[in-house]
Amino acid sequence: MSYIILAILFLLSGFFMKFSDDLYDVKNDLKFASILGVLCAIVSAFATVYSVEAAYIFLAILIGNFIALKVDGIHHIITLIIYIIICLIFGFPELSLVILLICILAAFSDEVGHELISRYTDNIFLNLFFEYRFVMKVVILVLAIFGIFDIWIFLCFISFEIAYEFAGIVFEKFN
Repeated sequence: MSYIILAILFLLSGFFMKFSDDLYDVKNDLKFASILGVLCAIVSAFATVYSVEAAYIFLAILIGNFIALKVDGIHHIITLIIYIIICLIFGFPELSLVILLICILAAFSDEVGHELISRYTDNIFLNLFFEYRFVMKVVILVLAIFGIFDIWIFLCFISFEIAYEFAGIVFEKFN
């Protein structure tokens, strides 16, 4: 798959993921949160089945959030079911358990750090590091530097993160 198409899928996934969460968490809008969650599931699943590197990232985000108990709404369950159905129909790429575990630990660390670090320290660097979930970014970059991932997948992941933050800004502006 072209990295341009993959970047678009990452962008859409990040945007839909954040907007869906904000709709549910802030507005209690289950209907539109679920619709955007389904869109997120569709684009994330297509990226997953067509790119092994995307599979590591999206599965790690999913499993890391699940372990961190962040799958906390019916919209998440609907999204999860749609994602799994699409991946089962089209097939998961073959994955290395070690690389997947590294990515899961990074995603989990981001979620736990995002929730807890500001409670335990006033360190500006640590607070910003976990506020913007940099563990996964660093891990994906390191995997790219060592040739395990292509550097383009790192840029795709950055596009996901930019779209995620942009969705939060858009939501706040129109809320």
